[in-house]
Parts: sequence; structure tokens; C-alpha cells
Amino acid sequence: MTGGLHQRPEFNVALDAPELDLALFPTEVWPGGKLPAELASQVQPLFSTDFFREKWLVDVDGSRIEMALDVGEVKAGEFAEPICELELELLSGDTRAVLKLANQLVSQTGLRQGSLSKAARGYHLAQGNALRELKPTRILKVPAKASIEQGLEAALELALSQWQYHEELWVRGVKGAKAEVLAAMGLVRHILMLFGGNVPRKASAHLRDLLTQSEAIIASDVSAISAVYSTQTAMAKLALTEWLVTKGWQPFLDAKAQGKIADSFKRFSDTHLSRHAAELKTAFAQPLGDQYADQLPRLTRNIDSMLMLAGYYDENVASEWIATWQGLRRAIAANQYIEIEHFRNEAIALEPFWLHSGKR
Repeated sequence: MTGGLHQRPEFNVALDAPELDLALFPTEVWPGGKLPAELASQVQPLFSTDFFREKWLVDVDGSRIEMALDVGEVKAGEFAEPICELELELLSGDTRAVLKLANQLVSQTGLRQGSLSKAARGYHLAQGNALRELKPTRILKVPAKASIEQGLEAALELALSQWQYHEELWVRGVKGAKAEVLAAMGLVRHILMLFGGNVPRKASAHLRDLLTQSEAIIASDVSAISAVYSTQTAMAKLALTEWLVTKGWQPFLDAKAQGKIADSFKRFSDTHLSRHAAELKTAFAQPLGDQYADQLPRLTRNIDSMLMLAGYYDENVASEWIATWQGLRRAIAANQYIEIEHFRNEAIALEPFWLHSGKR
């Protein structure tokens, strides 16, 4: 799934009563084509959805799209929450048509791109409807033989998922979620900078412009609802989704650049881990007095880059290495001078955990 755009099998059967009848499902959904004999008696409902659906068929550039408006609620025991969503389903044709229609829709205030399905919300309610917690950005994991392009895609998908997850929390009033939304948008920018040697800036010019507009709104003193339902924020998030799904950087790559972006992400990671570590150690080699705050943007960018590059190595070792620099960032943000010097000395003494100069 990328930004709420996904492919999945779906089976719909009509029921005479609000009771599950597994025998109505097509045989191909069952292992060996046969419904397990005892399954029906073992299955119990976890949640239910009750909503009114209005549908339209829309033709866009030769593709057919079903647009469905669902209004109602999802319930699990004593818990419930409203459903009010507009779904676009590609019945035939090209995914780009769905994205084109989505762009037309979000150009009007009042829509935002969500990632929580009805089922996801239902499962959460069934598990007690606990308060959703903030999620720090994790170290990116990619396949061993991933290319640089695959690393770029995986990194941006992680940033987009962080953005959407914390946007949902911000709308629900979770403390600290707004800062995480802005951090996720910053992560998108840092990823584009990290891969700048492979993807020219002009390839992401429109996306970065929309990010700037959206960041300005979110950082202002408006409510979460006003910010996330603004056309600027909706269009920025959709632009990132579209850039990912359509590989919007590809038209800007010549044959040489195509070959370069197909190189090993592992080698790319080792090279850039060394570069970012060197930049940090140079920046913080000496005490900076009252100048530490000036280095926060540089420190944040490098930490984000390290998180995107460290996935090929032992997670505990890499996490501990990065956590030291994160401790320095927190101390600087809180203006805790003693803690700043403690973490600075610890950080600049760290040994590389990655392959460097043939020594690992």
C-alpha cells in the first residue's frame, strides 16, 4: 500500500440476515478449494460496519472508475466511530486515471487522503480502542540486493506512512502528533536531498513547492482539521503518492542516470553513511557555545539520512549509534548545556558500524 492506494482481493456476497454464511464465498478463497468443516462454528464477529453507500461510475481518459461515498459507522462492542469516506476503485484502465480524478477532488477543500481502512479501524476498536501512540521513525529495512531506486522508493514510502499515521493522530487530538507530521514532511525533503546525486532537483520541483505550502499551513496556528483538510496539504500528500506510484523521477533520467540509479543500495548506503558521519563530526568537533541551535537543521537532516541508510547492519548497534546523536538533538532543542556536552563528546567518539575504507 502506498498512501492509501492499494491492490487487494475483495469478495462481496448478499445476506438475507446479518449473520455470517461462509458457504456463500467462492470456493477459490479456501485452501484446496474446500471450506473447512469446523470453521463456521469457530468464527465470531469482531466488529461490524453499518453504512449507506452511494456510487457513481466515472470515465477518465478511457479508464472506468467507481466512486463510492460511504456514510455510517464501524462498531465493536461498546466502541464505535463514524465512517465518512470517498473511495475510488479502478474497474478498468490505468492507475494514472485514478490519480487524475483524485487530484480533481482534493483541489476542493474538505477531503484528505487517509490510510486507515474500515477494517483497520474495526480491529482497533475490537482491541479496546486504546489511544494510538506516536511512532518514532524506524531504521529503514530493504532487501539485500535492492537498487538505489528501490531504496528511494522504500524511504519515501516510509516517510509517507509516518506522515499519514501522525496526521490521523493529530486530528484525533494526540499530543505531539503535529510535530511528528512536520518531521515526516521534513523527512521527505531529507530523502530527496540524500538521493540528489541520482535524481535531479527539477524532477521533484513541483512536489517540493507543494510541501512548502503545506508546511506553512501546518506550522501556523490553525486547527488540525483546518490544516489537514486544506487543499494545500491534500495536494502535497497526493503529489508524493503520485510521484511514488508513477516513478515521477524517471522521465528526468538519461541513460547514464538510469544505470547509476540501478546500482547497489548497499554500496550507496556505506558511502553515504561515511559522508554523513564525517559531516556531523566536523560540525560538532568543538564546543559551539551559544551556536548549537544553528546546527539543529543539519543534525536533523543527517539523523534522518542515517535512519534511511543503516538497515543493512545489526539493528541494535545501529540504533544505539543513532540514538547518541538523537540525544544530542534533544539536548540542544531543550537548551540543556551539560547534556549537550555529554552527548557531543559521546557522539564524536563513536566508531563506524558500517563498511568503511575496507576496514569492516
